[in-house]
Amino acid sequence: MSEFKVASRYAKSLIDLALEQNALEDVKRDIEQFVAVAKANTELQAVLKNPIIKQDKKRNILQALFGATIHPAISAFFTIMVRKGRAGILYATAQEFIREYNEVKNIVKAHVTSAETLSDVSKKAIAALVKQYTGGEVIIESSVKPDLIGGFVLTVGDRQVDASISGRLNKLEKALKVS
Repeated sequence: MSEFKVASRYAKSLIDLALEQNALEDVKRDIEQFVAVAKANTELQAVLKNPIIKQDKKRNILQALFGATIHPAISAFFTIMVRKGRAGILYATAQEFIREYNEVKNIVKAHVTSAETLSDVSKKAIAALVKQYTGGEVIIESSVKPDLIGGFVLTVGDRQVDASISGRLNKLEKALKVS
């Protein structure tokens, strides 16, 4: 079974447990903390994935890093994952948990790449358009890519809208080559 499928199943189980315990927000906050620490420390990810390192050592590391500050359900979840030999997919499971949380809460992430930094007004306008389209709460992530010349590229899920000048020039170039 692929790592993604396994991570997805564990994430779904954690979502169900958090909902059952009425602690979804607390669990999400702590999972985000874990993701931030794991993302910033690739050594932690390497230790968790390393099959040579004993399970007790992995459990102790997780306990030392997060033990006193995280929700008991997550602490138990970490213990189960390590005991079952799945410590290597904890990071992927945490990321999948956040994706599934967003799905449960109807939160949509949209990424906007623009030629220049977007103003807050522009971000709000794009968020409003995406909200009309998706019906969910929208989180806008943005990046700057001067190669676009002007305009923006909006990505929501697997859909992309290219409203950039470089995109239009590329379309024009292709059209002229066909003619």
